[in-house]
Amino acid sequence: MGKNTQVDKSLLKDDLYQAVNGAWLKTAVIPADKSTTGGFADLADNIEKLLMADFEALLENDATELTPEMHQFVKFYRLASDFETRERLGFAPAKKYLDKILALKDLATWQEQLPELFLAGYDAPFTLSVTPDMKDTRHYALHADVPSLFLPDKTYYEEGNEQAKALLAILKQMLNELFELAGYDKEFSHKTIELALAYDKKLAPFQKDSTERADYVKSYNKYAFADFASLSRYLDLSKIVSGLVKTTPESIIVAEPRYFEALNELVNEDTFESMKSWLFVKTLLDLTGLLSDQFRVVGGTYNRALSGSKEAMDPKKAAYYLASNQYSQVVGLYYAQKYFGPAAKKDVHEMVKKMIAVYKKRLTENDWLSEATRKKAITKLDALGINVGYPDKLDPLFKEFVVDPELNLVDNATKFTQIALKRHYERLDEPVDRTRWEMPAHMVNAYYHPSFNCIVFPAAILQAPFYSLEQSKSANYGGIGAVIAHEISHAFDNNGAQFDEHGNLSNWWTDADLNHFQSLANKMIAQFDGLKTPAGTVNGKLVVSENIADAGGLSCAKEAAKAEPNADLAEFFINWARIWGMKSTLEREKLLLAIDVHAPHVLRANIQPQNLADFYTTFDVQPGDGMYLAPEKRITIW
Repeated sequence: MGKNTQVDKSLLKDDLYQAVNGAWLKTAVIPADKSTTGGFADLADNIEKLLMADFEALLENDATELTPEMHQFVKFYRLASDFETRERLGFAPAKKYLDKILALKDLATWQEQLPELFLAGYDAPFTLSVTPDMKDTRHYALHADVPSLFLPDKTYYEEGNEQAKALLAILKQMLNELFELAGYDKEFSHKTIELALAYDKKLAPFQKDSTERADYVKSYNKYAFADFASLSRYLDLSKIVSGLVKTTPESIIVAEPRYFEALNELVNEDTFESMKSWLFVKTLLDLTGLLSDQFRVVGGTYNRALSGSKEAMDPKKAAYYLASNQYSQVVGLYYAQKYFGPAAKKDVHEMVKKMIAVYKKRLTENDWLSEATRKKAITKLDALGINVGYPDKLDPLFKEFVVDPELNLVDNATKFTQIALKRHYERLDEPVDRTRWEMPAHMVNAYYHPSFNCIVFPAAILQAPFYSLEQSKSANYGGIGAVIAHEISHAFDNNGAQFDEHGNLSNWWTDADLNHFQSLANKMIAQFDGLKTPAGTVNGKLVVSENIADAGGLSCAKEAAKAEPNADLAEFFINWARIWGMKSTLEREKLLLAIDVHAPHVLRANIQPQNLADFYTTFDVQPGDGMYLAPEKRITIW
């Protein structure tokens, strides 16, 4: 995207996105092993090249100045890069993990082993996890949730979904190839695959779809543990949980009650064989990326069909991602400390503070909030945590990832999974650690954490076109400034607005204010709902929270940009469109339309500026121009 600087000024009034990105789009080529190029993806690709070059050198010479954790990363990377050994071992390292599934005789045997299987990272028809209690974020709670399906979500299993037919055919073909590679006979393979796919389809109707899950506050359903345990006649849920967390909690939070109320139908003696086949297939798929290169490439066929990537990553790149994902925070700190300067960190921190000040001014002058709600909103803003660049300390978990040279890649990775999951479940009785980052510093992204009421900007996103000390302040506000304000806005989107300054799920609104806010959110839903793209139509309800954050983010960043000396709103709006300049495969765009809470990037670039009066004066946009939206149709929330 560094070369995406050619702007067609004749198009600015009709299509901001094409005006800024059109010339680049004509020549941009999506890498064969990826599904997108431009924007966020280009930055990620640059970091990939940078770190792969660094780590290739470390494989040759493991420098003594590295931290102990980086030394272990290099050892694991060396193991992942030893394709000769991975080829020689073939399927053998995975076999014992699959034999464990085959040895399950009945439901009782599986239940007895379930705590151990959970800790080893095996799948089950439900998940158990330890995360902060949404209504008491100082403490962790046990959560029960649904498993992931083979298809992207339940809507793909509904009648008439043409995409699903094609995807299932590819999935079946891939599984048959994997079973053959692993040496299983045809009869066993055919039966296991058919039963696994049938079981997956059986689970689907009881799950929420992506639109329902986007309203994530509704995933908070607290059950007395005894009531939860009574949901299954065939499983002793108390025994399973106490085997996992060494206690029986008083309560548990259930993400999707309808699914768990159907547990008797889904998990019983009659469904055991189908469930066992489903577990077998899931386990095989989890292991393929750790085996020979042929297993890795065949095992990625289905995901490439989903994303539209034309070919598998080359082995070296796949090894880089395998190792860097395992040691994510370790690699993140290495990247941040080597490539992210203190001047940039300080400058971005100042931008965040300015953006919060703009937001506070907006809230103070807001003409539809009552005094009581306004005060609570400002209290929440004042309590907002700011994290820029990288965490102050490494999660101690990574110190435990010590490579055993006597073990192969699969066994080392499984050992690390067990260490991580054991630590995960141990947290249940501990106070919540609010300093933990959920993204490593080398990830090109940012987030708002509603339970911690904090915003996080990893070092990787703090570079051009989002941000650069070489860019004008106006351009920086149109890039990283809008991203910063977007994340702040999540504290006040349709989900985030339901959490207080401590991150607890708690209604701090008056009824009248909440009704008004919901009517504005409905307008935002309507503004996007049904918009057509080459991949299909937009679901306004699915993307509403991100659109509210985009609207608030762009509006507040513009306000901050205007307050700077030599403000240039043309540069501001042009860089906003530039950061969304992306080219993706049609398959990826179709998938995102179905399951992603973000609107298509073209619409993110074009629609929010249309809601702002300053956009019209900056480019002299008039009725009849493509970017013109009548004043009564423009939406302002924050």
